[in-house]
Amino acid sequence: MIQTRMDGTDRDGKRNKRWMIALTTLIGAALMVAGWRDGNRTSQSHKTSGERIMENASTLHSAHLRVARPTDDLAAVVRFYRDGLGFAVLYEFKDHDGFDGVMLGHSGAAYHLEFTRRAGHSAGRAPTEDNLLVFYLPDARQWQNAVKRLESHGYHAVKSFNPYWDKQGKTFEDPDGYRVVLQNASWPTT
Repeated sequence: MIQTRMDGTDRDGKRNKRWMIALTTLIGAALMVAGWRDGNRTSQSHKTSGERIMENASTLHSAHLRVARPTDDLAAVVRFYRDGLGFAVLYEFKDHDGFDGVMLGHSGAAYHLEFTRRAGHSAGRAPTEDNLLVFYLPDARQWQNAVKRLESHGYHAVKSFNPYWDKQGKTFEDPDGYRVVLQNASWPTT
């Protein structure tokens, strides 16, 4: 089986044409579902392409986000996010079409994480040190508690690939090499 990275390349850095075709098809299908055809929306053809894209994207503001990825060690990843970061197990499944998985998050939050494992399939490690989930914690006490919680479970901060994240935050690496930044700052809401 050929393993394809998130950027569409295989282990030798060569482009995987099937992966790129699948990605293009998926993006095209998503645009068709949203009512786009050949870059135009029939009822809004007088608007510029950028205006149409931004207007259409704004409909996602109420969507729930699931970030899903495979892992080679489901138990270790669950410990990192559940015990280290305090996520709750929202749902688990076993042997669903050959996959085991766990969804972690916080009740009522607009996002959750899903980790899956397929027997006999190697997911591999993060493709770079700059694959991040960033959590903005503007309250200093909450930020310190989140950092202490990870450290108390044996996880240690690592130097960020991008030094920006070390200025107001701490970066931790999960068992698969993906990184989580706890940023002691707020994210602008407007």
